[in-house]
Order: sequence, then C-alpha cells, then structure tokens
Amino acid sequence: ARTPLVTIRQIHSTAVVVGRQTDAARERPLKADGVMTCEPGMLLGVQTADCIPVLVADLKRRAVAAFHAGWRGTVNRIVENGIGRMRVEFGSRPEDLVAAIGPGIGVCCYAVGEEVLSSFESQFSYFNELFREVYDTDPVRTKYPVLFLTQRAPGHSSIGPSLHLNLIEANRRQLMAAGLSSRSIKVVGGCTSCQTEMFFSHRASQGHAGRMLSVIGIRDGVKSKSK
Repeated sequence: ARTPLVTIRQIHSTAVVVGRQTDAARERPLKADGVMTCEPGMLLGVQTADCIPVLVADLKRRAVAAFHAGWRGTVNRIVENGIGRMRVEFGSRPEDLVAAIGPGIGVCCYAVGEEVLSSFESQFSYFNELFREVYDTDPVRTKYPVLFLTQRAPGHSSIGPSLHLNLIEANRRQLMAAGLSSRSIKVVGGCTSCQTEMFFSHRASQGHAGRMLSVIGIRDGVKSKSK
C-alpha cells in the first residue's frame, strides 16, 4: 500500500499546520512552512533547494514535524516557535525530541545583504556569531570564482569582503533555544551550493533548480515502549 504524503505550499512564513492523512489528497496544499502530526502511517514533507529542512521527532509521544527555514522563516523563529506548537498540540517535552538539519546552503556560499544582517541583529543577541566576512582570497572563493560573481547579493560591490550567513547554525541554535540538547541534533548533507552534483541549489543554478524532498513520519502499527 502507498504511504500518504502530506506537503505544504511554502510561502517563507512562520505558519505551522497540523497534517492529517486526508490532506494528502488536497488539490491545493495548505499554505505554511511547517507541518506536524501524531498520526502514524503517513509522511510529512518539505521541499528545499538552498533553504534549510529541519525534521523533528518526539520519541515518547510519537509526534513528528517538518519545517522549511529560509532566512525569513529563520529570523522569525519558525523552528523555535514550531517546537512550542508541538508542546501545545502533543504535550511534547524538549528532552524527548531529536532533530535533523538537512542539506542547505552553507556559510561558505550564502552571501547576503545588510538588510539580512539588520534583521538578525534585531532578533538575536548572538547574531554576530551567525555571520562572517568572506574575502576574495578566501579558499572557497578562489576555488569557485564564477560562483561568487553570480551570487553576490544586491548592493555589494566587487571590492572588499561580502557578508555570509550561517543559516544552518542559526537553526541549530533555535533548536537548542527550544530546549533540545546539542547531542539530540544532527546536521547532515553539507552545502547545496557547493555540491550541485548531489543537491539542487537555487542560487548555484541561478533559479533553474528542481527541489529536494525531506520527509518524516511515524511507522504504522509500532507501539511505544513503556517502562
């Protein structure tokens, strides 16, 4: 039998919805950037091609969630608030959660403008730990000179360093802020823009990439162990 797949129409928001098996047959998916469920026998999926997919599982209450975190969703705390929603909907406790951060654009390649820096500065006390300046002599830039010429953010001149955002670390910090321990968080996959032979990258392809699907679900018919 086929396993129902519930996806969402991603709009770079902080909206999170509860997914049900009936949603898999929707002609028009719900508009959101996060989806969660406690129903077994179905999959939740988010699509990415540089943005960060974050998958979360509650091992005790058997609930799962999938989040799509671009810079706008990240600065507005979609993952941190989404875990708060899991606490409300399912009674999830941070100590029972595990998370995986999937492949996304890395700090090596993610050049951003000053408006992105200002947005993060206004929201996070640790914002300066999420950014770094990349110079023309940077090893990554030397290896991929054309990549950096085509990806320079609007407003950046060709002289001096460009500002790069560590979007993966930003979401890892949000998971920790929501109460997960660092041991419960796994980062997998690496940079989508550096590894176009493995991943789709919107930036590296100049907008002509496909999308990757990150999925999570609860096995049907598997009962939780009780102590």
